[in-house]
Amino acid sequence: MAEHLIVRELRLRGVEERVRVRSAGIAPYARDGALVSLDTRMTLRDVGIHLGEEATSTDLKRHPELLQAADLVIAMTQQQARELRERFELHAALEVHTLRGFAGEEGDIDDPFEKGEGVFAQCREEIMRLVPRVIDRLLETE
Repeated sequence: MAEHLIVRELRLRGVEERVRVRSAGIAPYARDGALVSLDTRMTLRDVGIHLGEEATSTDLKRHPELLQAADLVIAMTQQQARELRERFELHAALEVHTLRGFAGEEGDIDDPFEKGEGVFAQCREEIMRLVPRVIDRLLETE
C-alpha cells in the first residue's frame, strides 16, 4: 500500500520523475511474483487507486540487488529495519528508516496481512497521514 500511496502523492505534486519508488517484502511469507492481495487491492481502490491484474509483489530475499540501487529504504516496523541490516549487505550510504521514523514520529505500522478489511483500512489511513511528511522530507534531501 505504501508504494502506491507514495507514488500517488508524488504524481499529485508533479515530482514523480524525481523519486523512484519500489516495494519489496521481507516477511517469511513474501512471495516473488505473487498477485497483490485482494485486501490490498480493495483498500487502495477505496481511495481511487486501481491496481491492474498484473500487479505482483516482490520478495526482497530474491532481489537483493534492489538494495544496491537504493538510496533509502523505508520499512514499516523496527523489526523489518533490523532484519534488513542483519540479512543483507547494505552499502554504507544506504539509509534505513521506518515510515513513522522518517516522518518524525515513533512506532511501527504493523502488517495488516490476514487481519481483515478494517485493519487494512486503518493501516491505509495511517500511511496516508504520514506520506505528505515523508515526501516533504524526501524532496528536502534531494
